[in-house]
Amino acid sequence: MSLQVLATPALTQHAKPDANRHLANFHRDIWGDYFLSSDASDSMETDEEIRHLQLKVEIKRMLMAHVNKPSQKLDLIDAIQRLGVSYHFEHAIDELLEKIHDCDLREDDDDDLYSISLQFRLLRQHGFKISCADVFNKFKDINGNFKASLTEDVRGMLSLYEAAHLRVHGEIILDEALAFTMSHLETVATQLNSPLTAQVNRAINRPLRKSLPRLEARHYMAFYQQDPSHSEALLTFAKLDFNMLQKLHQRELSDILRWWRSFDVPNKLPFIRDRMVECYFWILGVYFEPQYLLGRRILGKVVAMSSIIDDIYDAYGTLEELELFTTAIERWDISAIDQLPEYMKLCYGALLDMYSEFENDLAKEGNIYRLPYAKEAMKNLARNYMIEARWCDQGYIPTMEKYMSIALSSCGYLLLATSSFMGMGDMVTKESMEWVSGNPKIIKASSVICRLMDDMVSHKFEQKRGHVASAVECYMKQHGVSEDEVEKVFRQEVANAWKDINEEFLRLRPTGVPMALMDRVLNLARLMDVLYKDGDSYTNPHLMKDHVAALLKDPVMLI
Repeated sequence: MSLQVLATPALTQHAKPDANRHLANFHRDIWGDYFLSSDASDSMETDEEIRHLQLKVEIKRMLMAHVNKPSQKLDLIDAIQRLGVSYHFEHAIDELLEKIHDCDLREDDDDDLYSISLQFRLLRQHGFKISCADVFNKFKDINGNFKASLTEDVRGMLSLYEAAHLRVHGEIILDEALAFTMSHLETVATQLNSPLTAQVNRAINRPLRKSLPRLEARHYMAFYQQDPSHSEALLTFAKLDFNMLQKLHQRELSDILRWWRSFDVPNKLPFIRDRMVECYFWILGVYFEPQYLLGRRILGKVVAMSSIIDDIYDAYGTLEELELFTTAIERWDISAIDQLPEYMKLCYGALLDMYSEFENDLAKEGNIYRLPYAKEAMKNLARNYMIEARWCDQGYIPTMEKYMSIALSSCGYLLLATSSFMGMGDMVTKESMEWVSGNPKIIKASSVICRLMDDMVSHKFEQKRGHVASAVECYMKQHGVSEDEVEKVFRQEVANAWKDINEEFLRLRPTGVPMALMDRVLNLARLMDVLYKDGDSYTNPHLMKDHVAALLKDPVMLI
């Protein structure tokens, strides 16, 4: 349905037809009924499932086998993680990395850039503090530059490049390593004629630290298969695992689509983005592992509902209607529905019903204490949407500082991070909920990445239809600079936010926050690099089509 044809009897009898509404020509849903039904069966154990279990035992044996050098385990751990199956072996991998950290790989492979860089990356990914200067100074010449001879070792350069993305503030040697490797890898990628070429190109476009684990697994299978030293058992296990999980995800998506269809978006809410499939992709980015089924169901509905609410504030509601809507969300009482126009009643009633469903789910597990944190995060989102709606109505362009004080909340990442914890089982405690709802540094950093990357690619489209000033307009007005200059500043701010995230991982072990919880916030940041690096892929779903197909439509070929 064209969003230019909103003056239908169904809408105008409940909303003022002459109201000043900032309508948007959002793309229609591109998937139709494709995922609505799933023929994926889980009724009986298949030959592939039996093979999967056998291979899991074999890989566990490989992990625990004795080796003369700790470095011999690094490639195996890295491959297991990049193939997306490390969730099967978390305890074993943690134990191995503890041992590797304690014994110090540098004694074994002192001049091996590849192995040294790989060890550094794997340890930092798991929260181990390890000095970059102690590790990488040996690779510099007497002038303080990285040795020119290193450029001949493409595999080592790629490993150093990936390791450099684990940098934190003040680590100049890793800043230099990133610039050094990026420059040479870009040149080498045009000259290589080997399977490594595609891997280098992918890494330049999206380094591992910014890659969604599930997408990385899909891509890495092709690279790994071409490696002469690859383990056929591990590769087959990863492919079987990917396809088994894909069937599970297809069933889940089918279920949540039926819930979404109850809104009858094309007819009752034609002004919003009809994006349930893309929302579910978003959730798979946060967690794809089978044990988080409840978490995906909860977070999937929260993302979908917050998307509806976002578009009500941005793309249809009048200021008067939005004031009523914000008051109703603050009250969180069904009696408040009477004051709302019809299209808002649909959303508000569904919002309250959705959280009542969550309450029942959490009560069964004895985790009802988590719900108030999630409700408060939703209320906070609405408050900040309302502030932006007033700014838009007034044509007000705030200072960058004032804008970010609101926009870091209105980007929704505090809501999503808090909501993602609700269905994650016993590892989440009351202290965990206090921590995440307190907007810690890692969530603030993820919010910076979300807000700035989103604003850079979407502000022109949004300003054409009438929208609150974005970070781009705020910065340009305050500092009197061009859009190109703003983009340079924002890209540096995003890079700094990634350093903040990395710093928080190095505080992981003393703070006691479980790695699994930190990973949810990290994955939310990674999603921004996937969804907003080359355009607004959520608003423009054709930009996400290949990603969605890779995770939810096309199985991996086993042969």
